[in-house]
Amino acid sequence: MNAFEIEEAISSLAEQPFDASEFPFLFLQAFGAKETTLRRLRSGDTNKSDIGGVLQTTNIHIKVARNGSVTDALKDLKSSPATSRAKAKFILATDGVDFQAEDLNTGEVIVCDYRKFPDFFGFFLPLAGISTVKQIRESSFDIKATGRLNRLYVELLKDNPEWSTSARRHEMNHFMARLIFCFFAEDTDIFTKETLFTATVEQMSSKDSSDTHIVIEAIFKAMNTRSEDRTSTGIPRWANAFPYVNGGLFSGATDVPLFSKIARTYLLHIGGLDWTKINPDIFGSMIQAVADDDERGSLGMHYTSVPNILKVLNPLFLDDLREKLDEAGDNPRKLLNLRSRMSKIRVFDPACGSGNFLVIAYKQFREIEAEINKRRGEPERRSEIPLTNFRGIELRDFPAEIARLALIIAEYQSDVLYRGQKEALAEFLPLDAMNWITSGNALRLDWLSVCPPSGKNLKMQGDDLFNQPLDQSEIDFENEGGETYLCGNPPYQGSVNQSPEQKEDMAKVFMPVFNKYKDLDYVAAFMLKAAQFNRLTGSSSAFVTTNSVTQGEQVAMLWPLIFAERNVIHFAHRSFLWSNLASNKAAVTVVIVGITTLSPTIRQLYSGQVVQEVERIGPYLVPGSDVIITKGNKPLHSLSRMDYGNKPTDGGNLILSTDERRELIEKFPASEGYIREYVGSQEFIRGSRRYCLWIDDNQIEQAVEITEIDKRLERVQQLRAASRGLQANQNASSPHRFVFSPHSDGNNIIIPRHFSERREFVTVGMTNGKLQVIADSASAIYRATLVDFSVLSSRLHMAWVDTVAGRLKTDYRYSNTLVWNTFPVPDLTQKNKADLTQCAEDILLAREAYFPATIADLYDPEKMPTDLKAAHDRNDEVLEAIYIGRHFRNDTERLEKLFELYTKMTSGKPTKSGNIKMKA
Repeated sequence: MNAFEIEEAISSLAEQPFDASEFPFLFLQAFGAKETTLRRLRSGDTNKSDIGGVLQTTNIHIKVARNGSVTDALKDLKSSPATSRAKAKFILATDGVDFQAEDLNTGEVIVCDYRKFPDFFGFFLPLAGISTVKQIRESSFDIKATGRLNRLYVELLKDNPEWSTSARRHEMNHFMARLIFCFFAEDTDIFTKETLFTATVEQMSSKDSSDTHIVIEAIFKAMNTRSEDRTSTGIPRWANAFPYVNGGLFSGATDVPLFSKIARTYLLHIGGLDWTKINPDIFGSMIQAVADDDERGSLGMHYTSVPNILKVLNPLFLDDLREKLDEAGDNPRKLLNLRSRMSKIRVFDPACGSGNFLVIAYKQFREIEAEINKRRGEPERRSEIPLTNFRGIELRDFPAEIARLALIIAEYQSDVLYRGQKEALAEFLPLDAMNWITSGNALRLDWLSVCPPSGKNLKMQGDDLFNQPLDQSEIDFENEGGETYLCGNPPYQGSVNQSPEQKEDMAKVFMPVFNKYKDLDYVAAFMLKAAQFNRLTGSSSAFVTTNSVTQGEQVAMLWPLIFAERNVIHFAHRSFLWSNLASNKAAVTVVIVGITTLSPTIRQLYSGQVVQEVERIGPYLVPGSDVIITKGNKPLHSLSRMDYGNKPTDGGNLILSTDERRELIEKFPASEGYIREYVGSQEFIRGSRRYCLWIDDNQIEQAVEITEIDKRLERVQQLRAASRGLQANQNASSPHRFVFSPHSDGNNIIIPRHFSERREFVTVGMTNGKLQVIADSASAIYRATLVDFSVLSSRLHMAWVDTVAGRLKTDYRYSNTLVWNTFPVPDLTQKNKADLTQCAEDILLAREAYFPATIADLYDPEKMPTDLKAAHDRNDEVLEAIYIGRHFRNDTERLEKLFELYTKMTSGKPTKSGNIKMKA
């Protein structure tokens, strides 16, 4: 269940007559508890409550109290030993009149009338496995309103299928924007009478809904007609109560879809909600999914929290404005200068969606301006912060409309908050007709036309706020000489997930400057355009991006282009999870990177709540070095060469499961001499077993006498001969051999190509080549030394992997050319090698003591045996002393030394430019 379904179920429960015996089970059912779970709780099998309540282990302890004793019941729940034993997250007590609950982890408490508890449903979302942010928990209205609007939208499309076609979808979306405005306006005194819109529809339209669309059309027409013109245009007298709105919101076509009785009921229900509670930065993100068929299933799940948005906006420009406010104190001239400066600042989001970055930025500006006005003794002064300074581009038209509407609502709410209801109402209507959100493809538009660095005249101004041409690309409002800041959360798509249109976008952006761009994420195009915009205008930019653009191969492709545009990184947030409301806890690992053409003396690097002030930030988001690591075909160091595992290309015929191996040996005992264990990343880490046929050239004649082996080799030959792959074709005549087989019968090291981000060390292992063959799902060092093992197993090497390696989702993706060959190791003395060999032996012996525990078991950070951890610590001490004579203090110091050493070891060597061309 998603948050919207839960809200609906909880609201329905609160509206039913209270049933004391059923309430706990219905409450749990509303949060997605399965029937089997409820059945076992009802029977008492899993209900371990010791006070006559219902206790769901690790979730909640519920008690239905006697009338008037809810507070005592909550105390009993909290002191209950069963609550503690079951590790309950919540306790809840109610008598059907009062309702009280507590989050036992945070101490937060809810006390309300029973009928009001659905307003706090966000408090309980962890019961459904949904991790929430504070803004969502406190914004049940936005979830409720979005869910109701979604049901109305779906119902209207069911009765008006032609409105779902591409020809009329824009009209449908525009109609929804009009409705949202009406619901907001009637609850906030923008309309002259409370519930004016909803009450008029209810009173003037028939209950059978046959003329609902006619009544709404008349209302919309009235709001697009000046008072003095209404008589001549045939506006019904009852519609004269509605004000003239203009701004394009109600201009153009006034067609309204037909309403069924159900749709009319939905409309009236939505109008009955309290729209004064709307939060435009949250609501906009949620409502945009209503009009998107692909997103409706995860309705509003991609909400971006205010704290996360402020991670972008604060270091980009808000921190500086607040600092200047502190410096100004009560000095009228300095306060005036700051206000004047703020009135000219543009904030530009080239992938603005429903405008949440712009809305938050606008609200923050108004808060600072209000403080300036207060200190200057002008608390009711009209704002000098124009909405037109908050500009955006959005590919889809409906989110673009919602972005404008969200900003309009934010402006009105700010006026009410800082100047009072009377002043806000006096200046709100009619709406301004200027259009400052462009609907179009940001990677095909000229950003300088959408947000020029300065200008005095308005190049394009229509009479329609919401129906400007969708390809409008030139908007230039009066704003001479102000600063411009780019921000946002552009689409991320990796290269394999890009649509044909997105691939064309990438080519349009990159081909003029770089021809080897195809493995870059889609967000990289926004970063390059931002860098070019910065260079031409002197602006600064900050985007939320996938962390892959600061890791692995993408660094060497993207960052030389950004640096060629004379940009530097002036602040960054290192990797963190950008979570959402989805019940599967879906999240993407992101970074935030701020770039500028200015030359800041101090730059800020954030790691969680910790911030470092450094002189330089590199593209790997490490301090002190902006060096870029490029792939190497040979190791920089003097250690062994790393290769790939052995690749069969066999259609599964050379590979055997445990059962297949056993059956083959039982039937043909001689076959055991041609079978070896086949070890890939999963087999090594998880301890599972696979086997392979491994037949030397001098064994082939005897091997094919075994009929099962002969059949398998025949199938391999046929598959390779029919393959389109050159490698497979060339090896069709030798089906007993792997197509790529660098294998050695000596001692080899297996390096998993992918492994968990939770690992503190690169988990590598020694294999016996006479018994085991390393699979192509791993990398390998053949004829390896224990010195190789020691270096690979070090914290120092792990820090390099964490910074330089690529990712598969959040797992590390190890690469011999990018990670091992580039890893800087000083020249080692014989004494160094002997010491490291001893360390490697100690690690292997510590592992052996826990046989048959798997690598996954041994290297679980929460379960790692103390003696194994001690062996690794000793290995780190010995290796790190070779680098600097002592233990490194932390990974930051490790990386500083590694990048310094890498720079020395590669100095004088040519670097690949990737055919970078400077753009004029």
